[in-house]
Amino acid sequence: MTEPTIAQKSPYETEIKAGKSYAWCACGRSKSQPYCDGSHSGTGLMPVVWKAEKDETVWLCGCKQTGNQPHCDGTHNGLA
Repeated sequence: MTEPTIAQKSPYETEIKAGKSYAWCACGRSKSQPYCDGSHSGTGLMPVVWKAEKDETVWLCGCKQTGNQPHCDGTHNGLA
């Protein structure tokens, strides 16, 4: 398995819509951050897929190190 690449050292502020499914990029290689574009192929990493329960603004992890995937937990604050 490959380690994820840090896409950015801050979260992505994102509007999500109730009932819609999303695929968060866990590998950091997607050109469509914070969402998966299939760039993980061959890495052993998989996107995190979830369905939004309500319309809201969320902060999705950009460093790919969060312990609360796909949501930011502040881990990026401790990265070098």
